[in-house]
Amino acid sequence: MVQQETRVTFSNLDRILYPDAGISKREVIEYYIRIAPLMIPYLQERPLTTRRFPEGVGSGGFYQKAIPRSAPEWVRTYTWDGIRYIICNDPETLMWLANLAAIEIHTPLSRISSIDTPDMAYFDIDPEPPATFRDACRVAGLLKRLLDELNIHSYPKTSGKKGIHVAVPLRGGYTFREVRDFVHGIGRIMRDQDEQVRSELSDSREPATVFIDYLQNSSGKTMVCPYSLRAEAMATVSTPLEWSDLRGDLRAEDFHIGTIRSREVDPWSGIFTDPQEIVVR
Repeated sequence: MVQQETRVTFSNLDRILYPDAGISKREVIEYYIRIAPLMIPYLQERPLTTRRFPEGVGSGGFYQKAIPRSAPEWVRTYTWDGIRYIICNDPETLMWLANLAAIEIHTPLSRISSIDTPDMAYFDIDPEPPATFRDACRVAGLLKRLLDELNIHSYPKTSGKKGIHVAVPLRGGYTFREVRDFVHGIGRIMRDQDEQVRSELSDSREPATVFIDYLQNSSGKTMVCPYSLRAEAMATVSTPLEWSDLRGDLRAEDFHIGTIRSREVDPWSGIFTDPQEIVVR
């Protein structure tokens, strides 16, 4: 598949990027080619931060914001706070990123047309061991019920690690401060309703609890993009879900390069036509 006509020059295709799973760079590139139709709507017009692993997962990767000096001229960029970021609006740019071993792709919560105005709010539901992914799913269900009571539509996905992310698409005009305060306030309500929930960073490492992390709802902060691979041993994927998928036997490790690469239908397909109003102070 990677031999299709393209401006991208591929290299080191047989290099193993996931040693535990035996997954090569060729397979990573082919995953991103296959998933591009579902993933690109979440990348479009957003300055990207990547996490690259040229020698493979476990070798000490690095985060990269600025476009590499070796980038081809056709890669689109956007300069923000003095940094020249990559913009990925097309499959070819995504293929080029995959060839750089940009295994993880992270996006801000705003687009370049309105960079200081978030179009998404994110709840990062993070279980602290011995709390588990199942605990995160349970708390996500509580969050959905609370948001439903406020007539706010929400969309869940796996983080690709141990937690759940819940996104709320926003109408225009909110500030990052308003959105962050909203997410924090919902977390505080949940903390008062459920003894396992924590809403403050100072309590986030308390064993067997689930932290509702609100801090990424800030200008310049990012969340891992839907359908991005994660730098985890078995090549897990941050995967959009239906709320009905969050059943008791769901496992984070069920969502990986092998199970997601053939996905054709996106559970979040209507998210950008479903802007929500939130309660702000």
